[in-house]
Amino acid sequence: MTEQEAATNVASVAMRRLFAWVAGVTGGIAAYRALKRRHAPETDPAEELRTRLAEARAAGEDRDAFESGETPIDEAVPLDPDARRRAVHEQGRATLDEMRGE
Repeated sequence: MTEQEAATNVASVAMRRLFAWVAGVTGGIAAYRALKRRHAPETDPAEELRTRLAEARAAGEDRDAFESGETPIDEAVPLDPDARRRAVHEQGRATLDEMRGE
């Protein structure tokens, strides 16, 4: 056997192994997907949508009561970012002091 024939033979073995791995992985994925579909519950999407729409219609009647607890945007009090920042820093320092035992 010449050197060129030996190199071709080695490449063929490597390619065969690679092809076998790719084919095995592809077959495994196909088998997994087939089994997954077989065990999936059979649901009617139209019935599920009807149920969700009925729930939404029932919840829509409570919307006025739900929104009555909210403050309208034109009545909201503007927040001061600096005051909020100071309060957060004070809370953090108090927590740190508590953890240190001071």
